[in-house]
Amino acid sequence: MGDIMTPIPFDRIMGRLLEEMEKEGSCYGVKKAYKADKNKFYTIFGRKLETQIGPAAGPHTQLAQNIIAGYYAGARFFELKTVQKMDGRELAACVAKPCITAEDECYNCEWSTELTVQEAFDEYIKGWFALKVISKEWGLGGSDGFQFNISVGYDLEGIKLPKVDNFINGMMDASETPIYKECKEYLEKNLGKFKHFTKADLDAITPDIVNSVTVSTLHGCPPQEIEAIASYLITEKGLNTFVKCNPTLLGYEVAREMLDSMGYDYIAFTDLHFKEDLQYSDAVPMLERLMALASSKNLEFGVKITNTFPVDVKNNELPSQEMYMSGKSLYPLSMLVARNLSRSFNGKLRIAYSGGCDYFNIDKVIDSGIWPVTVATTILKPGGYQRFDQMAKKLEKSEIKAWSGINVAELEKLVEDVRTDKHHVKPVKPLPNRKADKKVPYLDCYMAPCVNRCPINQDITTYGILVNEGRYDDALNVILEKNPLPFMTGHICTHTCQSACTRNHYEEDVQIRRNKLIAAQNAFEKVVPTLKSADKKNLKVAVVGGGPAGIAAAFFLAREGVDVTVFDERDTMGGVVANIIPGFRIPADDIQRDVELAKAYGAKFVTNKRIDDINALKAEGFDKVILAIGAHKELPLELEEGKAINALHFLEDFKKTEGKMDLGENVIVVGGGNTAMDVARAAKRVPGVKNVYLAYRRNARYMPADEEELHEAIEDGVEFVTLVSPKSFKGGKLVCAKNVLGEPDASGRRGVKETDELVELPCDTLIASIGESVRGDFYTSNGIEIDKKNLPVLDPVTLETNVKGVYAAGDGAKGASVIVKAIADSKKVCEAIVNHAIGELKVSDTTDEKVYDYRGTLEEPVEKKADDRCLACDYICENCTEVCPNRANVYVNVKGKHQIVHVDYMCNECGNCETFCPYASAPYKDKLTLFASEADMLDSKNDGFVITRGCKDVKVRIDGQELVYRIGESNDKLNYRYAELIDTIYNEYDYLLLK
Repeated sequence: MGDIMTPIPFDRIMGRLLEEMEKEGSCYGVKKAYKADKNKFYTIFGRKLETQIGPAAGPHTQLAQNIIAGYYAGARFFELKTVQKMDGRELAACVAKPCITAEDECYNCEWSTELTVQEAFDEYIKGWFALKVISKEWGLGGSDGFQFNISVGYDLEGIKLPKVDNFINGMMDASETPIYKECKEYLEKNLGKFKHFTKADLDAITPDIVNSVTVSTLHGCPPQEIEAIASYLITEKGLNTFVKCNPTLLGYEVAREMLDSMGYDYIAFTDLHFKEDLQYSDAVPMLERLMALASSKNLEFGVKITNTFPVDVKNNELPSQEMYMSGKSLYPLSMLVARNLSRSFNGKLRIAYSGGCDYFNIDKVIDSGIWPVTVATTILKPGGYQRFDQMAKKLEKSEIKAWSGINVAELEKLVEDVRTDKHHVKPVKPLPNRKADKKVPYLDCYMAPCVNRCPINQDITTYGILVNEGRYDDALNVILEKNPLPFMTGHICTHTCQSACTRNHYEEDVQIRRNKLIAAQNAFEKVVPTLKSADKKNLKVAVVGGGPAGIAAAFFLAREGVDVTVFDERDTMGGVVANIIPGFRIPADDIQRDVELAKAYGAKFVTNKRIDDINALKAEGFDKVILAIGAHKELPLELEEGKAINALHFLEDFKKTEGKMDLGENVIVVGGGNTAMDVARAAKRVPGVKNVYLAYRRNARYMPADEEELHEAIEDGVEFVTLVSPKSFKGGKLVCAKNVLGEPDASGRRGVKETDELVELPCDTLIASIGESVRGDFYTSNGIEIDKKNLPVLDPVTLETNVKGVYAAGDGAKGASVIVKAIADSKKVCEAIVNHAIGELKVSDTTDEKVYDYRGTLEEPVEKKADDRCLACDYICENCTEVCPNRANVYVNVKGKHQIVHVDYMCNECGNCETFCPYASAPYKDKLTLFASEADMLDSKNDGFVITRGCKDVKVRIDGQELVYRIGESNDKLNYRYAELIDTIYNEYDYLLLK
């Protein structure tokens, strides 16, 4: 029903728990159970706690099923979503949707529960009973090993209103509430359904759901109000109390400096909230008074650090004017607040924490004495609730001891270390778009983003698995099906596949390129003798140019049995890779190994022969000609005075002389691409050079070079001089105009405006790396039509020129690009020549169990070793099911295939699944939807169906067209595969039906 969630009755919750466990071995989609040792526990508020972690007040504690999923995975401290006087549809109408985006750091524009206060109360009681049951039934821990903590706000008047007051009282003693009685009655009547949960266990369930509260206040709440609320909850309600603090306690300048220094300078905020919020000078005495008050009542008191941080919406991140920041960028601010308060209180102020914790830092935070710790952002990412399991297991290594204070020295170190922690420092480059440029299909939507992004659609997951099994020969054979240059691409491919890797949402992309190189290096000698071409064809093809495109074309054609010869004017095959790219990027021997692979199939290579006349080749008997001439025409740097050396000329000379050149002490490279990084790194290796500067018109964030190339240049000592435009070069000086960035364009890239301010840089040698173009005269002299960019006009499917039988591929066909795109061009040309597809699909050899074992687990790649962290997304994706807090996207096993269905009644349209779907789609809008009623279907634009228990007539809407389908019967208006899905849900997934 749009963005309105429908609470699930307790009997349906319990029915699903038992049935799903029996059929799927999972709990609300969570595959791995965390089983705590009930004899090992911490104590807080006089109650046991098996792990000190859980979900923060937010989307993961709004519904009963969310709480259950979190507990099953390892959460034990539940900060329930905040309740306040505004609730239900009144509040939901104020929350812009989508309201969450968590691709890197997280932003949201929602706050308290979107249910009514009474509905929220009922959800929490249902969750309480469910955890009591499954803890015993499934052996997950002690039935008293978890705690609920309520969060209330936002002003004392609202908290005293009957509906919020009744909520608080009911959570302290629910025994007389209708929902408590309903849950207990259901369990009494259905004890026979359980194997281990007994009548004694039921009788042991207590109605005192909570004895602690977290005070949540809106930004700008005066200190007197905060203190009044906390005092009321301590004195009148007798609750152990945490007061939530804000990062604004740091002051504007401190917060701005911290974020700027860590790469978050683009996050926009003013000093408004810093001035209006609680001031540190007021906070300390207030907290001292509240500590004393709680102590006098024999209650515990502390602070919750921190609330989310309000920032401005600048790039349409969410449909609101302001949003709340959390996650990796909130962590440094939150830890700074924790450090400051711990200093002021000598570590004696108890701190509960939520602000960017995950597997990589949670043990350090807890070991410093800060706990309980609740999280949201990390479990909003792929893996979802399952991430609790790994965190809980990591914490098992810590010594169990009573809380005695916070180790301020350890906290100081955490604050110091965060400034350089790669898990929190923002990458130099903006995040790439990781989505495919197509819409998610209704069925069979599992897709490996890496394979989709690769220009030649290599079977990446397949060979990655083989490499990690030590089956290098098999892995290399899989690679060679579509990639004839495993050494070149293994060393220097720009690996856009890795940019799209789902692992980026965990910690770091799978090192796909490394896996490829490991396979090539370990299997080359053994595989080459086994390479046999197809039967010889009566076809002779000439390839002009021995660079990547030319070698790739020779490989594909020779394998197909074609008589193919490559001609190159140089004495070494490999083109730019062999003659330009520095040896520290790729060894010369490895380049020639790629040539040897083509030779193994029978390709011939002729060096030192320049081809200017295509007709001469035809006269020699060649039936077809492929032009792979590259892009070598330099683009000059326009200066008012002086001249720059061309980047490619420099790199060629560097390679020929082995770096024995005279460049002077100061070298400036103009440009920001990958070639510019090669030039700068090469110049640093020239004897006598002391300083190498890389001058670019924008800042480093907008350089076209890959992030990896940027870091390698920085590690080599290259200094970046950004926001400058070179004007003149004379007398050992480069004069540049200073630039300022303009507003972002539609792509997010910011324009450049020159200023009148000039800057002088010391410069003995100036090298320009601003791009290359194609020699159009070669084409025109051979009768080939070209466009305004001097590129040949080609058939988009075959890449044939206007001269019949003459094709073009690589940089010379489409402009300077990358190796793998040259391979893609060559493959397309060769397919046109032999008139059939080249390269067989090699599917991953894995299992559900193996895939699910990896999901939800964060793990860094091991340097120089094969990377085994692949999630096999071509086999199972299910990102949308994992990242949904409400479990509103589910997988259904239809005849052995995992299909995704969106469940309307569980969704509040937070939009989180859209962020992580690898397609240009939002599953909550674009997947087939299961509706609870025809009214709900009418209220939605989604395609889908309405199934009600016991009724075989199903209303279906596909492509906007409605029909009635009867379960188990054929219908010529409904595709049989949609019918199979509907039948499967009706017959095997009854627990998904609300009515």
